Amino acid sequence: MGTNPAPGGRGAAAPAMGSFQLEDFAAGWIGGAASVIVGYPLDMVKTRLQAGVGYGNTFSCIRTVYRKESVFGFFKGMSFPLASIAVYNSVVFGVFSNTQRFLSRHQCTEPETDPPHTLPDLLLASMVAGVVSVGLGAPVDLVKIRLQMQTQPFREADLGLKPRATLGERPAYQGPVHCIATIVRTEGLAGLYRGASAMLLRDVPGYCLYFIPYVLLSDWITPETCAGPSPCAVWLAGGMAGAISWGTATPMDVVKSRLQADGVYLNKYKGVLDCISKSYQNDGLKVFFRGITVNTVRGFPMSAAMFLGYELSLQAIRGNQAVTSP
Repeated sequence: MGTNPAPGGRGAAAPAMGSFQLEDFAAGWIGGAASVIVGYPLDMVKTRLQAGVGYGNTFSCIRTVYRKESVFGFFKGMSFPLASIAVYNSVVFGVFSNTQRFLSRHQCTEPETDPPHTLPDLLLASMVAGVVSVGLGAPVDLVKIRLQMQTQPFREADLGLKPRATLGERPAYQGPVHCIATIVRTEGLAGLYRGASAMLLRDVPGYCLYFIPYVLLSDWITPETCAGPSPCAVWLAGGMAGAISWGTATPMDVVKSRLQADGVYLNKYKGVLDCISKSYQNDGLKVFFRGITVNTVRGFPMSAAMFLGYELSLQAIRGNQAVTSP
């Protein structure tokens, strides 16, 4: 997704490389694994703030989790995302890079030159990546959130709602595989895509505000005389893009988290509009900005690690070859 090495990079294209490049998928996998390791503890705090009860603010949530569940509580349910989100990011980055490369080359009249980044190409490639991300990411997010939320206190006021599991001290799920099996058994295969519509509304604009700022910031930071952005520029541009994307995606991220957390013990929401309506009635407008601080803060290191891991691994995979612009 870039030229020597980042998407915002400059330099001559390597004519031997075609439009479709598998290296983008491999590099995306490595970057995805790095982002999970760096950002998972804050992701868990974000989920608890958005869908849990009894937390006043970010620091209160961190203290409560640490006091009740120790440091391991911040990594609850991490094994499944580490294995699956790496694959998920591999596909997202591979789809974005190859889509944008295809669009750029389709419009480029000189095949031997480096195709320019244009806003329409970036926008369309980001939207395609966002749509694809939901197909793979919805079940991953669902399992992650169910595992993160199953230790949450159960409110007596919700007893009139339809139960999904036996209430008590025993966790509803014993692990990722058991969680998937339970969801399929009780809700059907469609249950794995609970919250997918909210995720689509979050990810399509979210990826536009993720990839586009990254490419533009990389181009802006990198001097004209340089062939491509330095690792420091990649880190900064990636971190800023992540903070922008996650900060603006928070309202729909709250809805998605609530829909996916719903079902550990009870079913409270019938869909996106019902979730928005009930959340607003119970908690007011501020509920849709719950977790915005941790979302924005977490977005920086996660995305910085994601893009840096992607670009450095892409360079390592391709060796001394010039990295073809997408």
